[in-house]
Amino acid sequence: QAGELLARFGWERDLPLLEIVLPVGISFFTFQGISYVVDVHRGKTPPAKSLLDVMLLMSFFPHLVAGPIVRASDLLPQFDRVPRLTREMAAHGFLLIGWGLFKKTVIASELATRLVDPVFFDPSAYGALDLAAAVYAYAVQIYCDFSAYSDMAIGTAALLGYSFPRNFDQPYRAKSMQDFWRRWHISLSSWLRDYLYVPLGGGRKGLVRSCLNVFITMLLGGLWHGAAWTFVAWGALHGGVQVIERLGRAAFGDRKVIPTWIGVIVTFHIVCLGWILFRAETFPMAMEMLAGLGRFETATMVTPFLMTLIVGGLAMHWLPPRAIEGFATWLKPAPSLTMGLLVGAAILLVEAVRPDGVAPFIYFQF
Repeated sequence: QAGELLARFGWERDLPLLEIVLPVGISFFTFQGISYVVDVHRGKTPPAKSLLDVMLLMSFFPHLVAGPIVRASDLLPQFDRVPRLTREMAAHGFLLIGWGLFKKTVIASELATRLVDPVFFDPSAYGALDLAAAVYAYAVQIYCDFSAYSDMAIGTAALLGYSFPRNFDQPYRAKSMQDFWRRWHISLSSWLRDYLYVPLGGGRKGLVRSCLNVFITMLLGGLWHGAAWTFVAWGALHGGVQVIERLGRAAFGDRKVIPTWIGVIVTFHIVCLGWILFRAETFPMAMEMLAGLGRFETATMVTPFLMTLIVGGLAMHWLPPRAIEGFATWLKPAPSLTMGLLVGAAILLVEAVRPDGVAPFIYFQF
């Protein structure tokens, strides 16, 4: 823009290209550093014993690029003792890495390349069925994509003898938006709660202030993902719905107004509405997606295979809540050779069924 301005006055110059080089994952280790400094200041976490421990806390590679945001109170005590890898930790780690590979390279990548990316690139070219399928597909894609990274990070740490907290807990079975944020990207939602919502006053200053605080927190959470109107609207949607929920609880108390299953369906579709804003390149494209949902035409993109991936991605939210941990406990007594063969077979199976090439992780951009 400076070059264009100079050209208008007849002073054309070759200006040097200014680029800001940001390390991959800067937002996540910035959040981690903030949590450490604030927790030490508040007296919630004792200071690290050495600068080396702080550097290791900030740069511990399994979670460096895209989280989860592991607090100092979780990791520093583990740094004080010699890591000990147990058979259960090894089984749990291998299972999480294999499960994460499947979710990312098969489900998320297939849905991204075959349905989500083409439809969101030009929403006006598709009818309501394709658009709706793309929205549901993106809901599955972003969950499988990000939870896969978290699973692999937790699994890698487990193989090194360290324990990371759970980062996703079947979010699409949430019965309210508040419940959703207790299940989705738990390390980020707890960070927003402890370092934004609580310092703003939390729920200590009455209902109106509580509603304002949660709205501001979600709005800032949206801006953290990017300085675009789509992310502002996404954060405002999540914050506004949580305000409505709080007002409803204040009005009706503990009375159950709607059945749980209706709450799950409504919450899921509000989340999907938010995903349209989150995925769309621009706000007008998001509006085009919404307008196209009323344009009934023959579906051209949806195939039985893609529908199977969508349904399967949603169905996994209704598996036993700790299925991986239970399977790891069952696998723990198996001989090392048997465990190795099972892990190798799982990796070969994923390699055989995954598409050529793998789409980059969605959260690598944040």
